[in-house]
Amino acid sequence: MADTAQKARPSSASDSARNLAAQVLHAVLSQGVFASATLDHVLRRHPQLDARDRALATELVYGTLRTVRYLDSTLQSLAPRGLAANTPEVRVHLLVAAYQLQFLDRVPAFAAVDEAVSAIRRLAGPRVAGFGNAVLRKLSRLPRPQLHEALLRNAPDWLWQEMESSVGKQAAMALMGAASGTETTPSRAVTPSAVRLRRGATLPSWLEDAERGHLFPEAYVLRKAGDLQRLPEWEQGAYVVQEEGAMFGAAALGARPGDKVLDACAGRGQKSSYLAEVIAPDGVLFATDVSSAKLEALNAEFARLSLPLPITHTVDWSQAPATELPRDFDRILVDAPCTGTGTLRRRPEIALRLKPKDAERLASQSERLLRQVANHLGTGGRVVFVVCSVLRRECETVVEHVSDVYEPVPFDADLPLLHGHCQLRLLPNVHGSDGFFLASLQRRAG
Repeated sequence: MADTAQKARPSSASDSARNLAAQVLHAVLSQGVFASATLDHVLRRHPQLDARDRALATELVYGTLRTVRYLDSTLQSLAPRGLAANTPEVRVHLLVAAYQLQFLDRVPAFAAVDEAVSAIRRLAGPRVAGFGNAVLRKLSRLPRPQLHEALLRNAPDWLWQEMESSVGKQAAMALMGAASGTETTPSRAVTPSAVRLRRGATLPSWLEDAERGHLFPEAYVLRKAGDLQRLPEWEQGAYVVQEEGAMFGAAALGARPGDKVLDACAGRGQKSSYLAEVIAPDGVLFATDVSSAKLEALNAEFARLSLPLPITHTVDWSQAPATELPRDFDRILVDAPCTGTGTLRRRPEIALRLKPKDAERLASQSERLLRQVANHLGTGGRVVFVVCSVLRRECETVVEHVSDVYEPVPFDADLPLLHGHCQLRLLPNVHGSDGFFLASLQRRAG
């Protein structure tokens, strides 16, 4: 965002919230960053914002991202010759105002227009501000759309078709952020946060009345949580903040005390930390990832939680064998890289970036990864394959393609939802979690 915009004094609390939302959206749409981390960073730099306006800034960011293709198209139709010439900074102010005009009632239409025009004037001068004023006033006179229509526009045709064919229309709509197909305004329900208490830690008082997990019994589910990583108990290593479906994916491995376990795509270590706790005190944990920076973050996370560090190796499983690793693991978790379509309700920017070739590329990578880790299973060992995608070609099709190496076996983790299943899908409209696919596999004899 231009320095003039950053230094300008906001005219009101709501103006401050919308300007912060515009800063985040500019970074997400122009620089390819993720909305969640960027919004958290911006809000932490502005502790003066009260809870109401922090909520408004959050809603403006995610609501705009969930409907940005619709908003862009509508604005373009009102100014076919002028919109494309505007800078990215001007564009995001138009988008935020358009979202307010089309979907929100909290800020009156005249105020939403005036706030956007003032911001554009600071950025680009009176001529461009006059253009923005004219476009937004035209928009304010248009009828409001149904939310589901705008959400549908946000997914490219190929992505919507694959989602609908993989999980059905209702689940696909839930993944895009709708509770049903009849909303005219966004749902005020916030995607819940979940906390997993470190074993042996004292339960914080603010968790005493929290809802317990429906999928994962150790989870505490919070509907209105705020920033859980700014509390003293987090700094003290009392808990991990993680989406409940992701917790369930780690627990699905069925690791037990004394097991030798490999977390093959460990990332920053949230699942790894759970595995370290369940195999203690005599188990051995290896953690690998293609990114050494992520493994450094994993070690920092283990230190925060006061857990013994795992044995880490930087490994690109899709490219070459990991000759330095043992070949007698009891359990291997493969939380494979994927398109992330199961997380679209929390990460709507993903829909704006995916290309058809991405799903095929990542599915092929998962297949190569599964074939490589098979060489590191001990006798009777198991692999649990997890992806936060809902696209069939990243899920069931991958398992079908490695059927010459693996055979499906029922999950043996102590989770009722898994009993009797070799594969399972989690969906937001059914389970309340992000979308996940899980498969339990054992290497074929011989």
